[in-house]
Amino acid sequence: MDPVRNPFAPGAGQRPPELAGRDKEVDAFEIVLERVARGRPERSLVLTGLRGVGKTVLLGELRSMALRQGWGAGKIEARPDADLRRPLSAALHRAIRDLAVRHRAPERVDEVLGVLKAFALRSAPDGAKLRDRWQPGIDVPVKSGRADSGDIEIDLVELFTEVAELAADVGTGVALLIDEMQDLRPDDVSALCAACHELSQSRAPLVVVGAGLPHLPAVLSASKSYSERLFKYARIGQLDRADADFALLAPAEREDAGFDEEALDALYAASGGYPYFVQAYGKAAWDAAPMSPIGVADVAMAAPEADAELAVGFFGSRFERATPAEREYLRAMAELADGRDEPVVTSGIAEHLSRRASSLSPARDSLLKKGLVFSAQRGQIAFTVPHFGRYLLAHT
Repeated sequence: MDPVRNPFAPGAGQRPPELAGRDKEVDAFEIVLERVARGRPERSLVLTGLRGVGKTVLLGELRSMALRQGWGAGKIEARPDADLRRPLSAALHRAIRDLAVRHRAPERVDEVLGVLKAFALRSAPDGAKLRDRWQPGIDVPVKSGRADSGDIEIDLVELFTEVAELAADVGTGVALLIDEMQDLRPDDVSALCAACHELSQSRAPLVVVGAGLPHLPAVLSASKSYSERLFKYARIGQLDRADADFALLAPAEREDAGFDEEALDALYAASGGYPYFVQAYGKAAWDAAPMSPIGVADVAMAAPEADAELAVGFFGSRFERATPAEREYLRAMAELADGRDEPVVTSGIAEHLSRRASSLSPARDSLLKKGLVFSAQRGQIAFTVPHFGRYLLAHT
């Protein structure tokens, strides 16, 4: 079939496969937008799940929903050990510009931008030379005295309050979307929780939507004991069979094509219902099929191509980031779980490798920091990437 028309290619179609089966989360966010805009109390939202389940795509859809409701919206991706002020400043700058087109008092918008600029400029270390200072690209005078103390917790509360009040002026709100939220520094997580707590108390129209790996709730809880009251938690996982079929059939039908039942059986078995894999195997099957409907023979022919692409781009790129000691640890995890997507006991890894548990701690801690594994619960460890154990047993 025509590869140019392939609806499973990255960026193709109007509703990507990763978003199929997420109606519950989309509907819940619609309610959040309505409640917050009406001044009613509502918690911010945290999405958690393994890599490849479509959290980033869902965040993008939620941002689009906010914009369609007239909200200001900004999105950032957290980076390990990176300062929060710079990306947060850029995201809120975008959100304020969204609001400015509806605001009737340009001087009020400039006032909030001045506070944002003051917040952003505090990203430079004290005593830094002018040439080394980051310039946020906000073309208004700095407004000193708000959100510029240098204490991120104080500054974030003051900044969020200013931005939320600006949104209230036009009867809407602001959505701040944070991807890879587990990678925020501890001080920044604490500040974010404190700011969300303050906003919820005052019913200010600003919500945070975070997305991250399954251990993100534990990261938030370790920062502030009251974090479980601040956020609604939604676990994003595999698609069930009906939603996985829809993710394949709907894009194909827009191109006047389809899959037969046996092909859908084979694709679900290969993908495990993980949206990233549904798209990868669907793309390969489309390219391999000479005509519609796509059959099980087409899927069988395409599977090695999809496997090879995943081995390089999805699995291999992550495995290459690991040191030899970390690779040994990962391989032991895969062997103990027999390639299944299941947590393993950390003490069992030491026994499997005939090593002392303490000698493996540096490798485990580094893998946690790199986001390749997560602690499912105390004394257990699991891959953040689905099917990673299967890949390791086949390729290492």
